[in-house]
Amino acid sequence: MNSQNTTVRALKSARRISSWLALLSWLLVGSPMLAQADETGAVSTTPGAAQGIAQGIDWGTLSTEEQNLLAPFAEKWTSLPPGRQQRLRKGIKRWALLTPEQRARIKQRFARWQQLPPEQRERMRRRFEHFMSLPPAERQRLRARYRQFQNLPPARREALRERWRQLSPAERRAVIERRQLQRQLQRRELRRELRR
Repeated sequence: MNSQNTTVRALKSARRISSWLALLSWLLVGSPMLAQADETGAVSTTPGAAQGIAQGIDWGTLSTEEQNLLAPFAEKWTSLPPGRQQRLRKGIKRWALLTPEQRARIKQRFARWQQLPPEQRERMRRRFEHFMSLPPAERQRLRARYRQFQNLPPARREALRERWRQLSPAERRAVIERRQLQRQLQRRELRRELRR
């Protein structure tokens, strides 16, 4: 039961993270986090970036379709950092490749995101940043656990969620701590094996 509770917690956390990963990857095109990256001198992946200089995009060089999609930025386009202009342009090109179903799903998630209280959005941003700061192997492990959870029958998933909800905060912490200890022991054992 303890390992199942740990799995439920990890999967629930991974589900929250994963459900927003797709949305955030699209939303971050205009994110303050990315705008901040421009101000810190991050190198763009544009042709001009080879010399370390990001090239701005003149509004007049955008196609009519691009101008229509970027209309909310028209007035401040020239004041946007070149890297952000390029990311916005790249984002609308990706948008154009999406199916109508994918676009509808993204719009729906964005609408839900906008309705969230600012505190919850900030908490989700921090979780996303934390997830992205994890080592690739750990992110991959969480995604795999999430997929395992999603592949369970709906009744089984709900039963696991309900069991987790019924635990007291102290019981939840104990489950998490036991799982962390198990992972540490597994890592130590792996290191020992690798040294042999």
